Formats: sequence, structure tokens, C-alpha cells
Amino acid sequence: AIIGESGCGKTVLLKTIIGLVRPTEGHVEFDGQRLDRLDEKQLSDLRTRFGFVFQNAALFDSLTIAENILFPLKQHQPGRSADFDRAMLSMLTEVGLPKTVLGKYPAEISGGMRKRVGLARALIMRPEAVLYDEPTTGLDPIMSDVINELMIRTREHHQVTSVIVTHDMTSARKVADRIVMLYPLNRLDPAESQILYDGPPEKLDATKDKRVTQFVRGEAGDRMEELAEQAEGA
Repeated sequence: AIIGESGCGKTVLLKTIIGLVRPTEGHVEFDGQRLDRLDEKQLSDLRTRFGFVFQNAALFDSLTIAENILFPLKQHQPGRSADFDRAMLSMLTEVGLPKTVLGKYPAEISGGMRKRVGLARALIMRPEAVLYDEPTTGLDPIMSDVINELMIRTREHHQVTSVIVTHDMTSARKVADRIVMLYPLNRLDPAESQILYDGPPEKLDATKDKRVTQFVRGEAGDRMEELAEQAEGA
């Protein structure tokens, strides 16, 4: 899981992983391939091996739930049309949605259902890795834990690599076997690393870095004074 304050680059990192953003330094490697050495066609082909669960699900409002789930298959594997219904029903079962939602539009179902539709859409191509951008944002505690359980089940059942961007520490601790905390560059000294923590969840509370402790505990600390100073200087 990747944690950190808003604006520290978590979502940009996800976009960099799948080649939507080119790194200015270093490189991303997937299955022995450096993404910065691939052309657009090769990148497009590589992205079909990833699933992406967008923040707030990002479903197409004008498409039904069935059309949303099937969208990746229709775009990338139109020759499999005979298998579409079977694949879609299998995904519904995996994410715990009834068949009755298929003819509905995103606005007609709950936020928790939309999140699960987004997960079904991400999984229907049977990806090797799934990237999650704030998967539990806006959900009540029970539905958040449902999404957590689905992410764990997906990882274990399909043997996929999962990368999760989240502010939800309960989710990060439950789902992740490794946590990386990023910090905004504009609040670091030039020689400091943007990575404040990189390790297992169970050792997170033992860190001596007050910035990590402040974030993990959800404490304002001296941030109110900093914001007041910024407002006065604006």
C-alpha cells in the first residue's frame, strides 16, 4: 500500500507504473520490460495486463452496469464475444453483486455497489496486477471492510500483485503486506528522500519519524499553524 498526504504524488506514482506518466528520473520495470523503452503500441498492449480501480469507481454514466463491466473485453478482445456473458456473471459472483444490477445505470446503484462494479471491470481481463486508487474513499466502515475483503480475496484467488493508494490506515494495515509512505517534496529538505517509511504494517507504529506517526495517528500537530502562516503570506 502507498500512503501519504494529499499532493505527495501517490496517484501520479500509479500513473507512472502503467506508463501514463513518463518518469523524469529512474525507470519502471514490469516483467523484465522497461516501460520508458516501449512505444505507445507496446505500452497499450502491456496495460491490458493491468487492472485499474479508479477513485470513486469512475464508471461511464451513460452505460449500463453490464456495459461498464464488459467495456475492457469489448475494447481489447472483441473476438471473445461468445464468452462475454459467462465472464460477466463470473465477475458478479466474485464481487457479490446480484444479476438485477446489470440493466441499471451507475446513478441508480449505491456507492458501495459502484465500487464493486469498478472492481469487476478491473478484473474481467484477468490481469496480472491490479492498481487501486483510494478504493474505500466515501464508504461506510462496513462497506469499506467488504472492499478490503474483496481485495484480499482477489489477490489470493487470482495470485495478482496489488498496489493500493489509500489514506485509510485501517484498510492499509489489513490488506497490505508492505507499506510505503510518501511525503510532499515541497515540505522536504533537498537531500531528503520522499519515502519516509518502507516496511511491513506491523512495524509502522515503531517508527521514530514524527511525520509518519502524525499521519498514521491522524493528528494535526503543528499543521494548523503552518496553514495559518501560508494564508497570511498569500
